[in-house]
Amino acid sequence: MNNAPPTFAARIARKLLIDLSIMTAVGLVLAIIGPFGTAAQPLAFRLVSWIALAWLGYAFYRPLAPLVGWLHGQLHLPRVALWIGLTMLATIPLTAAIWVIEFLPGPVPAPALEDALLAYLNVLAIGASVTVVFYLLERGKAEPAAAARQPSVPVPGEPASVPETPRQPAFLDRLPAELGTGLIALEMEDHYVRAHTVLGSDLVLLRMRDAIAELEGVEGAQVHRSWWVARDAVERVEREGRNVRLLLPRGLVAPVARSRTAELAEAGWL
Repeated sequence: MNNAPPTFAARIARKLLIDLSIMTAVGLVLAIIGPFGTAAQPLAFRLVSWIALAWLGYAFYRPLAPLVGWLHGQLHLPRVALWIGLTMLATIPLTAAIWVIEFLPGPVPAPALEDALLAYLNVLAIGASVTVVFYLLERGKAEPAAAARQPSVPVPGEPASVPETPRQPAFLDRLPAELGTGLIALEMEDHYVRAHTVLGSDLVLLRMRDAIAELEGVEGAQVHRSWWVARDAVERVEREGRNVRLLLPRGLVAPVARSRTAELAEAGWL
């Protein structure tokens, strides 16, 4: 049996499949309910249109998670305020797209102000609700992992319990739920470590060596004084003379220290 951890691409594919399955279920529920005057339309039409709109909404709202993480790290604004503001902004182009699709393939009329506002509020009501659901799901996955790190108090006379499943690396419990656990790299910034994940990045007040110590069990290496990289996140190795760089997801580039090149090459990284 192969017990190797899933690759980076496999984790992304799995998350995408789960997310789209949830959005399909949302589309099915909306098709059955028939909100906003769609109940009079045939069920087959409602199924196709609502599922398609649910997937379209996912394309507009899903990028908000990494954007919230990045803005929070750069501007130090409250996450809740960022979520509210970005959700309201993302609803504007989504509403416009839905308005256009509704009239295709014929000419698309310009909406009156009242119609535009009503359409926006309808889309916002559904979009914000689904965004909250996704946020709570991510937070729900993170909380049990954090709780698992708390030492249990043994009851006198009872044998100590043995954990059945391996615990999540301690460092991942420091990350906000919306960033997930798909760690790509750590980057040192002054007295902080910036954790880059599949969904975004965030600053953690921790020394690099302490952060690496909390990643026990995660296959990776400190490729530079200021960079640690997860092995399965390396997409390509780029060489320019004696300089070596690791190309990572989300456009990240990690430099490789010359003193580490031989060791990494021997380990099969380069």
